[in-house]
Amino acid sequence: MNRSVRVTLFALLLLVVLIFGGVVGRQVFLADGGEPAPAPDLAEMNTYVYDQPRPLAEFTLTNENGETVTRENLKGRWTFAFVGYTNCPDICPAAMANLRRTDKLLSNELPQPDYLLVSADPEHDTPEQLKAYTGFFGENFHGLTGDLETLRELAKSLSAVFVHREVDGQLLVDHSGHFALVNPDGELAAVIQPPHNPEQLAEAFERIYLWAKINHDKASS
Repeated sequence: MNRSVRVTLFALLLLVVLIFGGVVGRQVFLADGGEPAPAPDLAEMNTYVYDQPRPLAEFTLTNENGETVTRENLKGRWTFAFVGYTNCPDICPAAMANLRRTDKLLSNELPQPDYLLVSADPEHDTPEQLKAYTGFFGENFHGLTGDLETLRELAKSLSAVFVHREVDGQLLVDHSGHFALVNPDGELAAVIQPPHNPEQLAEAFERIYLWAKINHDKASS
């Protein structure tokens, strides 16, 4: 084979490689740029992230300031929601304390979330009672109370349940112990099961936020 033939074959081979590489590269680019990134796997943090966030139930309830609140009021910010009640002897105080510690660990570069106690005992959790209780944990801690069935439906859409029972004439409330992370579209983005570690909660929130931001930027481009 003379030199000119070898040069020609090499040039043709190089052209094929470049074309093939360009096609593959374009497919990778389109897949990366057009398809939503999969939800992060945070199982080691007891966290399940929905690939497609789930809409919350429509509701009309009352917050700790006596103001009417609907699902629309949850839009525009991230929210850690928790179903509980102010007279809860153990689970709720520990959960709220963990959220307060989490709040202090979050980077200032992240959006600062709200923390919402959805009452499972509206008979006793008046707005005044909620205000006194949530105010102890911080200014970005809030509460919701109102019609029992409305609260039950909202809890259900947060993947939570609560049940009333009476023991020796005293009302006790059994309820879920997880945190529900609601995104700025008012949708359930993730469920974080106990035991809750504030450091892991802060890390999970950051990773979920960054994932959601990447997909939002892709959808907007």
